[in-house]
Amino acid sequence: MRLEKIVARSRIIDLRSTDMKGALGELLAVSASKFPDLKEEALLRGLLQREKSMTTYLGSGVSLPHVRVKMGRRYILAIGRSRAGICSENTVDEEKIHLIFMLLADEKARDYLQMLASIAGLLKDPDLVKALIEAPSPEDLFDRLAAGFGGILSKPVQAQQNRINRLMIREADRVAKGAGCGAIMVFGDTFVGGIEPGAWFPKSKTILVTRNVVDLGEDGRDVPQVIQVRSYSSRRLAQLRSAMFVALTRGMISFSDRVCCVGGIMGSNQFDTVVIVDVEREFQTLLTGHTDLLPDDVKPEVLERVIAIATELAVEGREGKPVGCLFVVGDTPKVEKFIKPLVLNPFYGYKEEDRNILSPFMDETVKEFSSIDGAFVICGDGVVSAAGSLIQAADTDHTLPSGLGSRHAAAAAISVATECISIVVSSSTGQVTLFRRGVMLPLTEKKMGAAG
Repeated sequence: MRLEKIVARSRIIDLRSTDMKGALGELLAVSASKFPDLKEEALLRGLLQREKSMTTYLGSGVSLPHVRVKMGRRYILAIGRSRAGICSENTVDEEKIHLIFMLLADEKARDYLQMLASIAGLLKDPDLVKALIEAPSPEDLFDRLAAGFGGILSKPVQAQQNRINRLMIREADRVAKGAGCGAIMVFGDTFVGGIEPGAWFPKSKTILVTRNVVDLGEDGRDVPQVIQVRSYSSRRLAQLRSAMFVALTRGMISFSDRVCCVGGIMGSNQFDTVVIVDVEREFQTLLTGHTDLLPDDVKPEVLERVIAIATELAVEGREGKPVGCLFVVGDTPKVEKFIKPLVLNPFYGYKEEDRNILSPFMDETVKEFSSIDGAFVICGDGVVSAAGSLIQAADTDHTLPSGLGSRHAAAAAISVATECISIVVSSSTGQVTLFRRGVMLPLTEKKMGAAG
């Protein structure tokens, strides 16, 4: 979705208020000036109620208040900037808020939490936040925002094609056709500026793999399908296995497909590798006679989000220390028969929307509770059911590789006893491993370095 579709220059203002209620009132006023059907008082009550129940503060002086309402368009975004700062009870050490991104979403917008997560992810860039706060005027703020939101709110940039890149693209196209590949998978993080591979393989089904958010336009035509997989290695095609798994769960590729993968060292701006992957052979051990990698009740975007948080924990840890944790996703009613709480459930009593793994405000919460012994239990729609859960399922039919401990054994056992997927972060190696029906699939390599 383009920037001009959800925010106009007229809805970017310098705030006069010094408290959150007044600031939200100003932003609602400029929003209602063009959309008179918006009921400002009701919206303000909803926004303030959310602030009381759960903070919308993202850190670094940025807040993302949001509310769902019945309205004639999917999203309305209003932005307020205060150089002096807004006082709020939800910040730490009396830190002031300098940027407020107020998102109004239609109650039927299905990608509401994904939109929040995308905006929140982009606003974690300290350089972008600083540039927005220091913009000379709201007009300049809009221009800097458009440039900074190049992922979600603008089209991907086509990388500069030098002679070797043109050669690699031409030969990859020939290899893909000669091998009967059903798709070409382009690893976009090879290029610092991003790429637009749809222009390079116009007659082939193209899948772009990147850790950046990419706009698919209003109808998704004339652009590649996109898989977001964050990478923690500069090695060639480091995202391949995770990307293939996600592509399978989304139905982008099938088990009978061959896929031509094109990539290079991350950030090198140079394609140097073409690989043909036989999908069924790559995932043969995981299938074990089945073709359903994803449980029926698990949404693909939920599994992708859990994998993203797991890989972030694998690299970042908590407070500089490695952390191991276990996520159990899907088939929750049956999973609950095999668990017991080790601690009081920290997610009990909250609204389902507020404890959904797709919400950007859940990231730090989940990471904070990752140090608790036990597993996270997550429903297929993303709602976190519990944390600190002891798995009481025994699996005597599967033998794990030596060196794997009780956390991996529990993950394997619960994936056999129920129709779930379990994901483990190893505290010793930093490896992220997925289990389905007791079979393990490493998603990342051991001893990963920090993200490049």
